[in-house]
Amino acid sequence: MELPLAVTVGVLFGSGVYLVLQRNLLRFVFGLILMSGGVNLALFVSGRLTRGQSPFVPEDRYTPLEGIANSLPQALILTAIVISFGLTVFALVLLLRTYERLGTVQTHEMILRLNDPLPDTGEPLKDRRPPQPAPYGMHREPPEGPVDPFEGVTDSGSGEPS
Repeated sequence: MELPLAVTVGVLFGSGVYLVLQRNLLRFVFGLILMSGGVNLALFVSGRLTRGQSPFVPEDRYTPLEGIANSLPQALILTAIVISFGLTVFALVLLLRTYERLGTVQTHEMILRLNDPLPDTGEPLKDRRPPQPAPYGMHREPPEGPVDPFEGVTDSGSGEPS
């Protein structure tokens, strides 16, 4: 029973490594998902696939009974599932932001688009980029011409112009 699961772990991990080595970031994320599934299955197999009693200690004893199931691999798998879910969500958010900023998920195209996030299509700049909302607290238009950063500042600190 453990041999087919060991082969499954190898196939999952091998296909995950294959996808991680691709030049597409979405395949990279899918490869991480497959590799984390392979690790979870390997932890499950390491706990020996035997049926046993639940791992509780009876009230009248100080040690567990003989033939209990090992609960450590189950706890490790649960922890690994939570960590892999968090890693997957984080990687998907980074992938989405990268696609929004650079317009591609291919790593060899990203290098070319780092200096100019959206490639030149011959259209005017205002037509190429979608309008971006103003940052929080900046709802006014910028002033025309040069700006004097010391306007209204005096040496006395009273705010009255000298």
